[in-house]
Amino acid sequence: MELESLGTFLKSRRDRTTPERIGLRTFGVTRRVPGLRREELAQLAGVSAGYYTRLEQDQAGTVSAQVIDALARVLQLDPAETTHLHNLAGQPSVPRMVRDEPEQPHPRVLTLLTSLGDTMPAVVLGRRGDVLAWNRAGHALVGEHLDFTSPDDPERRPSIPRLFFLDPHARDLYRNWDELARVHVGYLRLTAGRHPTDARLAELIGELAMRSSTFATLWAAAEVADCTVGPMDLRHPTVGRVDIDYQVWLQPDSPDHRLEVYTARDASSADALRLLTTGTRHTPAMVESDTAEETRA
Repeated sequence: MELESLGTFLKSRRDRTTPERIGLRTFGVTRRVPGLRREELAQLAGVSAGYYTRLEQDQAGTVSAQVIDALARVLQLDPAETTHLHNLAGQPSVPRMVRDEPEQPHPRVLTLLTSLGDTMPAVVLGRRGDVLAWNRAGHALVGEHLDFTSPDDPERRPSIPRLFFLDPHARDLYRNWDELARVHVGYLRLTAGRHPTDARLAELIGELAMRSSTFATLWAAAEVADCTVGPMDLRHPTVGRVDIDYQVWLQPDSPDHRLEVYTARDASSADALRLLTTGTRHTPAMVESDTAEETRA
């Protein structure tokens, strides 16, 4: 699957930026385009219409940071979208795809993971969302149905994006699945902009687009998101309802890798995490009851 170019992303953002949104007066003129015209965006960004047209056609060559910042300002891009725009501007015009060696977690990241013990759920994620390592609590929380040792083998590593969009266990696990799905897709797009020659990443995106209509729809929306902190509302098959927050610790030694840590949002969720990590379990009937109560509510 071909990854996104600067031109396609600019056009998607121009199409969604209405004159009213940026305070541009149109004097009631009937418009035939959904968003800004090319010449309007070019004028507001301080570049010629011809040059901007070449940008959308990916024929402008090297683009200065000042031009990118001006376009981001007019289009009212958020920080993640602006970063993505800069990343796309730095891509070679015809990127040569590269198949890197399997990722390996840095020893210092594994030491930090070990220091969290087995009561604080945590997962080490690679560039493409592969699970490079997890502790017992992280495994029990987000991958209980998978082999605990699978991250040790690059050929068997769980892929969080694949689990999220293709595994029915994961679809049932997240009560706020729709919200998290948008974040997953937006972060994959941001990563693709950072690594335009990553053949494995392109294959992952292509596979998900082919096998999941939901992913394909979200990818076509061209949203961009960073993934640093947020809520995860779970319906766990073993301990029932759990409301947690995820927070990402970035790794200076391996900036593409993230240590994702999960903390309880309330007392009942903290109790559920303790039950999950100490080996005490709800019976299936109790889990069923929790889910049924939630449905009735």
